[in-house]
Amino acid sequence: MTLAVKVGGVFAPNLTIYGFDADADACEAANAELEARQINWTEKHIPIALANCPGKRTLYVTNDLQCSSLYPPNEDYLKRFSEPFQSQMKLDFSLEIETTTLDDFCDQEKIEAIDFLQTDVQGADMQVLQGSCRLLERSLLVVKAEVCFSHLYVNQPLFGDLDNFIRQQGFTLFKLTAACRARARSPIVSYEHPGQFLWGDACYIRDPLDPHVPMHFKTPDRILKLACIADMIGFC
Repeated sequence: MTLAVKVGGVFAPNLTIYGFDADADACEAANAELEARQINWTEKHIPIALANCPGKRTLYVTNDLQCSSLYPPNEDYLKRFSEPFQSQMKLDFSLEIETTTLDDFCDQEKIEAIDFLQTDVQGADMQVLQGSCRLLERSLLVVKAEVCFSHLYVNQPLFGDLDNFIRQQGFTLFKLTAACRARARSPIVSYEHPGQFLWGDACYIRDPLDPHVPMHFKTPDRILKLACIADMIGFC
């Protein structure tokens, strides 16, 4: 799932959220739930898969749908870990899907700016960011991305790859969390830690005090938006 947020004024009713998911049923359920709640902002979930370029790609669907990815599960590596994690990550089937980029979607929909981007796409987060280069250059203030510290999927980028890419776009890492899973068989055993760090969330912010940040990110309205988003995600 990828969320792109356009902040107008100070949140609702001037808030627009775009959610993207390759699962059309999940988008339909999310939109129905929003309609039932009668929200006072604009939010829509769109059955589109985001990547670094338009075209046909293979989606690898796992036993736990939330673990599905554009990268195949690294099943040899996953054998090191205990159940139910190993079974959740096991490949069920694959199918061909159409992908696009967030830049192309925004161009087609005449969306000039996205302020906050959150990605959780099981190893393909850097692909989403690579497909958002124009937005990164002109409008994005905060990026929250899922990052991986080990190759849970074959040939996936790891935290160091994504961190290097997003820092080159002028962002500063403000927070990093990590989730862990226990090993099934390993000579490395700890009674203090519940397992190996495997993935987490990295929050990057456009630091207005950084002299290298372009001036169009330091206007009063952009700084107000940044302050609002920082408050929303717990940095104020």
